[in-house]
Parts: sequence; C-alpha cells; structure tokens
Amino acid sequence: MSGQEPEEFGAGILPEKSGMLSGLPPYEMEQQLLPREPRSPCCCLAWALLLATINCLLFLLHLLLMIVIFTLVLLPTIVVVYFGFQCHSQVLHSSARYCKSILDDNSSSALIILGFVIMSPLLVVAMAIYCSLARRLQLLLCFQPCSLALYKGGHCCHPRAALCCARGQQLKAWV
Repeated sequence: MSGQEPEEFGAGILPEKSGMLSGLPPYEMEQQLLPREPRSPCCCLAWALLLATINCLLFLLHLLLMIVIFTLVLLPTIVVVYFGFQCHSQVLHSSARYCKSILDDNSSSALIILGFVIMSPLLVVAMAIYCSLARRLQLLLCFQPCSLALYKGGHCCHPRAALCCARGQQLKAWV
C-alpha cells in the first residue's frame, strides 16, 4: 500500500469534480431563477402598501396574542400587588373590610414584595408560552418582505406557513 500513488485512489480527480457542482437547480418551475417582469411604479406602490398593511395587521395580531398571554400568566402577580398597594396605609389605605381585619401595613408590604418577586419567573413562563405558540402556529413565517412588490410572479407567502398559505401545498426539497 505504501508504494501506491495517490492518483490511483482518485485524489487527483477530486478538485476538478468539485468545481462542477456549483449548486442544485430549484425543484419547482416557479422557483427557477428566470428573469421576472418588473411592476409599473403605480402597481409597485399598491403592492408595497398592501404588503405593509398585511405586515402591520400581523404585528397587531402578535401584540394582541402577547398581551393576552402575559395578562393571563401575570394575573396572580397583578392581584397580589394590587391588594398590597390598596391596603397599605402609606399608599391608598382602603376602607374595605379585608384591609381592616386581615391586612395591616406589614402584611401589605409582604404582599407587594411577594408580587414583585414572583413576577420574574412568571415573565419567563409567559415568554416561553408565547414563543412556543408562535413557533407552533408558524406566525413569524407570515410576514412578507416588501421586495415582493417589485416583480410580478413572486410568491406571496412562505410555503410552510400554516395560517397565511394554502394548506394543500407540498413541501418539496432536493435530498
């Protein structure tokens, strides 16, 4: 084996073959890198406004979803801090029955401190719930780049997005 040349094993042929495979062609005809027809300025502006509107609506959907999740998860903290501030004599000093009979200044201070201490872990839980829900629903794939407004024939959404695309599409890839 020590007397054999490296060319016998095909080591000299490798650099020539590696230059031949520059990249695989797209799988579908719509994904081919053919020159596309540019849109007229008015049409481009209309598409850009449409895409910006869609993206703004999706942002508002994300914001609403985040507000709902954070409100539900942080509800214990909100309640505890509210009752702590409501019954403390230096803050609001409510005349409610539970403030007079159950909560004094020391217990109100303890409620305020407890509320702020449990806020940190609950914020982490709320963010984890939001991120897992956004990933499961693939909400981030629905945002559209404004570059789609420049040329005709571009796809309007990512093929794997669950909410904004047709569900009948199959995912195709080179293997």
